[in-house]
Amino acid sequence: MCWMELMGGVFLCTKTRRKWCDFDHRRRQHQCTQTQTEETRQGSFSIMSCRWCKISPVIPIFVFYLLVSSSVSPAYSLETGNQHATSTNQTLRPEEELHKLKMIRAHLNKLNKPASPDGDIIDCVESHLQPAFDHPKLKGKRPLDPPARPSGHNPTGMVTEDFQLWSMSGESCPEGTVPIRRTTQQDMLRASSFRRFGRKLRRHVRRDTNSNGHEHAVGYVTGDQYYGAKASINVWAPKVDNQYEFSLSQMWVISGSFGDDLNTIEAGWQVSPELYGDNYPRFFTYWTSDAYQATGCYNLLCSGFVQTNNRIAIGAAISPTSSYNGGQFDISLLVWKDPKHGNWWLEFGSGVLVGYWPSFLFTHLRDHASMVQFGGEIVNSRTNGHTSTQMGSGHFAGEGFGKASYFRNLQVVDWDNNLIPLSNLRVLADHPNCYDIQGGINRVWGNYFYYGGPGRNVRCP
Repeated sequence: MCWMELMGGVFLCTKTRRKWCDFDHRRRQHQCTQTQTEETRQGSFSIMSCRWCKISPVIPIFVFYLLVSSSVSPAYSLETGNQHATSTNQTLRPEEELHKLKMIRAHLNKLNKPASPDGDIIDCVESHLQPAFDHPKLKGKRPLDPPARPSGHNPTGMVTEDFQLWSMSGESCPEGTVPIRRTTQQDMLRASSFRRFGRKLRRHVRRDTNSNGHEHAVGYVTGDQYYGAKASINVWAPKVDNQYEFSLSQMWVISGSFGDDLNTIEAGWQVSPELYGDNYPRFFTYWTSDAYQATGCYNLLCSGFVQTNNRIAIGAAISPTSSYNGGQFDISLLVWKDPKHGNWWLEFGSGVLVGYWPSFLFTHLRDHASMVQFGGEIVNSRTNGHTSTQMGSGHFAGEGFGKASYFRNLQVVDWDNNLIPLSNLRVLADHPNCYDIQGGINRVWGNYFYYGGPGRNVRCP
């Protein structure tokens, strides 16, 4: 990890090495906050490894002590014939000491950033030291260069990467590093178990009423070979009933059967109090190659997804969000298979590459996808009655624009790396009295649908 700060017109670089804790004795999943520093010039001092850090109460006390002592020590040194200077064989004039302390205080203020508005601490990790490169097949390697985009890809979405709370003040990580949301002890303690931390519970993915508490309203295509998908996803902050439930909106790129060999690539936004400790909608990724059993994880919580972007933190909160009868905000996501190397890449907004899933992570998805799905999913943990966890905006599809949540400009990537419109979009809600969906097509939005709902209501007791 390399921190570069401008001080006196010179960039100072302090490198840190990650130290990991092995909580389940098989998979290294949690980054310790302890780091080792390698000083780059005489007189430099250790710094914290995070980009956003809460200021320790010791620091202002320490700086105050230095300022007070600096106003006393120089006078004492002059009155006693520089006895202290003689013992140290070095003399600093009072104005030089004060200038040095001011520089130190200014530098500490740059380094010790407050937590972002959502409470996250973001670490800037050297790209080749991110969790993906713990994988034996990536040891000693570095992230790949970007591949060719699909033909027909003409981005018209967002042109900025500043869509997350942590980066609203213009913060980003230095080139050659990637921002990683720090996992805390509290995050681990909220999980049902250390072994399942960062993973979805195993469940049936087939869209029926026996989905182990997972309920969906989705549009999907099947019956062909798919090499990627694209959509613009409306972002909301739905209410989630309790810590053990979530609400998300995402794309699924799927291959394999709906048994133990299911392969999926997933990306979108989610509200998950268990995973993040709050109710902010957060940008996320996921993958599995064995139907959520032992492989895969959210974001960068295991060796899998390789991030290449130094401004987007996967798992960080999204801002702004849409409001009922107010402004609407959506994010555009594109997932496609690199024809040359076979890896699956993720792009955000208007041409901003986030990273890729290496092809060796998968079995069926090493070749192509057999299904693409778009839509919402919630968890209903209630055994009696239905949860009030909302999907999308928390309003039914029939309320339309500005009230219901939507997906628009749905496309897939064909065998020749072309983005093409959908020809056979189907829609399905497995609990339509709780969450429903309505599809359509027009010249501006192409294939689209509205979806979502409030959960428990008079029709969904």
